[in-house]
Amino acid sequence: MDFRLVDLSADEIAAQLAVVEPLTESVRALIDAVIRTEVPDDDLDDARRRIDAVTASLRAAQKPGSYGVPFTRDFTGMPWGNAAVGVRNAIAPPLRVDHHDDGTATARVRLGAAYEGPAGLVHGGISAMLLDQMLGEAASVGNGTPCFTGTLTVKYLRPTPLGDVDLRARTTGSEGRKVFVRAELCDADGPTVTAEGIMVSPRNLPSRDQIAKLRAATAADHDA
Repeated sequence: MDFRLVDLSADEIAAQLAVVEPLTESVRALIDAVIRTEVPDDDLDDARRRIDAVTASLRAAQKPGSYGVPFTRDFTGMPWGNAAVGVRNAIAPPLRVDHHDDGTATARVRLGAAYEGPAGLVHGGISAMLLDQMLGEAASVGNGTPCFTGTLTVKYLRPTPLGDVDLRARTTGSEGRKVFVRAELCDADGPTVTAEGIMVSPRNLPSRDQIAKLRAATAADHDA
């Protein structure tokens, strides 16, 4: 697992988000518009040319590979490319997860046309992805470190209509590096999908002493 620190203050992160989040939301709206538009073919061709031009301008300066998950000096993760919660990822709904003192994690999100499987219903794979994310969120609250999915069991109780859904997850136990977690996805009438999982803490996460040394080195570079 690639662990790296970035030298960004809270104000610098907020300044980046003030630019990035509206851009991502505009692309998210574009995806929805492309799915549901009924404009003539000539207008579609014109839109494609303009979108291609914008894409080329953004590729003028681009990092290689994926975005990754950098951490700030206070060990706050920045999973901005994540498929479920990424603020730079227009494919993400995105989830805005709240972590609670009792160890639970909750979220509410609107799933529109981009997440459709059967007509008018959420794709089952999307439900599984969001629940998988919530399992990891709850596990990280319990043990204070990121986790990978060891096993994931999903039970579909009934179809989930497109629209607003709520998600809840909580830990049910732990054993060594394993954390046992349950989660559910609900519409206005109650649960539609539930999940159980075993989340596993990676072996190669840095120790607290290593994190402290990384923080100190980053601070020293910043002050130099």
